[in-house]
Amino acid sequence: MNISVKGEYALQAIFDLASRPPGEPIRIADIAKRQKIPQKFLELILAGLKQGGFVESRRGAEGGYLLARPAESITVGEVLNYVEGVPEGRNRSKRKVDSPFNDMWKQVDQAVSEIIDHTSFSDLHRAWLEKRTKFVPNWEI
Repeated sequence: MNISVKGEYALQAIFDLASRPPGEPIRIADIAKRQKIPQKFLELILAGLKQGGFVESRRGAEGGYLLARPAESITVGEVLNYVEGVPEGRNRSKRKVDSPFNDMWKQVDQAVSEIIDHTSFSDLHRAWLEKRTKFVPNWEI
């Protein structure tokens, strides 16, 4: 499955927002810095995600972006479908119609869809926290 830079940045932005306390707007500059995304590009991505109903914005000195829905109700597949359109993996029109690999590729597509369509951003955040706190080296003697 090929994901564009825009798609990858959209996932990173949603993940960043999902990692913050709910209801607290986050400034674009903060997201851009943490996720290493060019700020101007992030502005365009967040505007698109706002139109898609994934994020909302607040104006003012204490403004910024926040998730429009709880992180557990937003899946990776949903965001990718919105940002990328139909993912390449799900539309393999460049392949030969009659090929010994067609059934296998359909199974691969279904497996990928099953994972991304059932993985929420709260699932990702929880797994990321577990991974980061699981192996903390202790250098005390």
